[in-house]
Amino acid sequence: MAELYISTDIETDGPIPGKHSMLSLGSAAFTPNSDIISTFTCNLKRLPSATPHPVTMEWWDNYPDAWLATRSNLIEPVDGITNYFNWLSGLPGRLVFVGYPAAFDFMFVYWYLINFVGKSPFAHSALDIKSYAMATFKTEYRKSSKVNIEKYLKISTNHTHLALEDAIQQGKLFCSLLKYNEYQSPEN
Repeated sequence: MAELYISTDIETDGPIPGKHSMLSLGSAAFTPNSDIISTFTCNLKRLPSATPHPVTMEWWDNYPDAWLATRSNLIEPVDGITNYFNWLSGLPGRLVFVGYPAAFDFMFVYWYLINFVGKSPFAHSALDIKSYAMATFKTEYRKSSKVNIEKYLKISTNHTHLALEDAIQQGKLFCSLLKYNEYQSPEN
């Protein structure tokens, strides 16, 4: 059974789950050959006991269209995350969570999965695109920004702060890194 790379992006109203809410979730399932086999997205209602973080909300003021997009077609978190878990469970392959930055996105996704479903198909692991790029290009972590990755690979992506669009763009970036590594492999 081959690995499937689940490129995931989220939007939130604060820096940590539970105290703050995940507003939007988008994932795209990529094969190692860069094919998208399925996507998932949902916008979630805020957690009843959570409060927006003032710095995050100030940041959202710069992206009013993206903010409005996160607040349309809202569903209860339990329903959205259950649907997400069921979508993940129906995918063929061994699932690998992929994010940029994985530490942030995975933290929210994992918290929501454990809180609302009781388990995570990703276990405790997530692959960070920036760390992978650092190793690929043998450079410093801080020099492994999306802008620099795009320069190295001679590609361009567009970050919109719309979860599914960003998940797809990040997945394409990651698959480009996979192809670059394959091309650089001593066997080729």
